[in-house]
Amino acid sequence: MPVKAGALILAAVGLVALYVLPLGPSVGPFPAHMLRHMALVAVIPPLLVLGLPPIPAPSVLLAALIEFAAIWGWHAPALHEAAYFRPSIFVLEQASFLAVGLITWASALRAPESLAGAGGMLLTSMHMTLLGALLILSPTALYAYCGPEQQQIGGMIMLAIGTPAYLLGGLWLTARALSPDEARP
Repeated sequence: MPVKAGALILAAVGLVALYVLPLGPSVGPFPAHMLRHMALVAVIPPLLVLGLPPIPAPSVLLAALIEFAAIWGWHAPALHEAAYFRPSIFVLEQASFLAVGLITWASALRAPESLAGAGGMLLTSMHMTLLGALLILSPTALYAYCGPEQQQIGGMIMLAIGTPAYLLGGLWLTARALSPDEARP
């Protein structure tokens, strides 16, 4: 099976699993949110970018800034809780996570200079790590529907998925930049 088809199949299976599997009862509402969030920004988008024809994307820096604003905005308590309690806002939140994930990964993986793409992965990893640390280290729950333990588990999930995803993306782009024939995906 060609790489493109395999990447698309994995992305489709991942998307279906995110909304069909009963994540909330098994891990709790906030960890379930973080599993979906991280899959939509760090796991599924690179698969889609590798499997689809080129996706128009802004510069690496602009994409990283858009992604930063969306992620931190949706994790502000008022917006986050609106998405938790109102299905229409939840759909908007989830769609925006996937959209910013797509533009971040498309801009990085298809950047004219691979090191610029690696820099975008580094910027994204830094702010995601900061948000994960905030969730883990906060002495009180930031969100009314979950306790501090659920929030800490969610922060750990963020770090456990985001850190390796952005690190692998950045390392791959760096290796590509250092290769004599910088092949584009």
